[in-house]
Amino acid sequence: MGELELVGIGGLAVLFVLLALRMPVGLAMLVVGIGGTFVLSQMVSYIRFEPYLRQFKSLLWNNMANYDLSVVPLFVLMGYLASQANLSRDLFRGMNALMGRFRGGVAMSAIGACAGFGAVCGSSLATASTMGRVALPELRKLNYAPRLATGALAAGGTLGILIPPSVALVIYAVIVEASIIEMFRAAIVPGVIAVVFFITVIAVLVRLKPDLAPTQSVMEPEERRRALWRLLPVLLIFGAIILGLGIGLFTPTPAAGVGVFAILVYGFAQRLWGEPGLTLPGMRSALLDTAVTSGMIYFILFGAEVLKGFFTRAGLPSAMATWAGSSGLDPWVILIAMLIILVILGCFMESLAMILVVVPFFWPVLVDLNGGDYATAATATFGMGPEELKIWFGILALIVVELGLITPPVGLNVFIINALAKDVPMTETFRGVMPFFGVELIRVGLILGFPVLALMLPRLLSG
Repeated sequence: MGELELVGIGGLAVLFVLLALRMPVGLAMLVVGIGGTFVLSQMVSYIRFEPYLRQFKSLLWNNMANYDLSVVPLFVLMGYLASQANLSRDLFRGMNALMGRFRGGVAMSAIGACAGFGAVCGSSLATASTMGRVALPELRKLNYAPRLATGALAAGGTLGILIPPSVALVIYAVIVEASIIEMFRAAIVPGVIAVVFFITVIAVLVRLKPDLAPTQSVMEPEERRRALWRLLPVLLIFGAIILGLGIGLFTPTPAAGVGVFAILVYGFAQRLWGEPGLTLPGMRSALLDTAVTSGMIYFILFGAEVLKGFFTRAGLPSAMATWAGSSGLDPWVILIAMLIILVILGCFMESLAMILVVVPFFWPVLVDLNGGDYATAATATFGMGPEELKIWFGILALIVVELGLITPPVGLNVFIINALAKDVPMTETFRGVMPFFGVELIRVGLILGFPVLALMLPRLLSG
């Protein structure tokens, strides 16, 4: 390994140190990218530092002007508007009206509501936080065991990153130059599998230990009718977005625009029948929060581009691909090692930052292991061409990132839920999340062993 590659490895180590010290992710990437390139410019004459700095204005503009990324602020706005319009409350109440009468039904309702809210929010951390505030009081009122209540909400929150439309899926697609619509289609079946697995876990747990959910939710007929009626428009909004994307009725950016408009109409219409809905101050708050969050995302993307430029100049991605190809290790072993690294990093890093840092390293290695850019399904190591490999690996990567969010000892979703239930010991929350962790491992195994689960809808709808 040459001197330039060693500088790249040193820069990667510095990056993780800065992240461990809680430096903002975008700033850490920028510092390492600029500092590393400066070091390289002192080592070799063909890397000039001042012309490199002059490229920043065009680099920043190219990120902002990328049409594929224009969907990001719209999806973010959808999430904030949905929260201000109390869609999370309507989702939970409606799901509770459907399943609350069963033992463990309120926890199952929370899982369903997390899936629905994740479809409009796109963030696991935001989904866990929002649905925790909505569902936790009801679970407490019905005397659910603390470990089941907090564990189900922490696990349900992970659905936000995968259920389409998802900001993380958009960013991944841009990095590997995959079709955003194809990624959304591919995420539907694994997302449904996760919801079914989580609900099944709750059903099994409360059957084996009835004291985990001692009381069923009882709703008066009029209350149930009202909750189901309020659930209908929410399902129509989410269903129209997902169905429209799935059948190709519109592309992601128009879909996000339709979603924003539909939530605005629904939020203000609620007030016509005397319900608390979207207000002008609430809309202003959503717009301001969207501006802040979108600015943060674009800054992280800019920092990632600067960092990627440094690593490319250092030759680190190509060196990793060369090492993997000559190591003699089975490609499947290397793929599983990548997934384990993602799980570990998911305990400490926010999902978007992790995708931006890790995927540019892993993707060239995986392409090389698969047989190169022109591999066919017949000749490729993993039995699929580069385009399907992008989709399959993207779904796997996001699932294991989800897994990291509930992995002891530092699962971020567990900390978020535990902050809302401060009287519940952290160990209890981790105990509650372990059954969900187990079925997530099963889901990873299924997608690994049967790639068709991720590829069936893209193949069907593209054909």
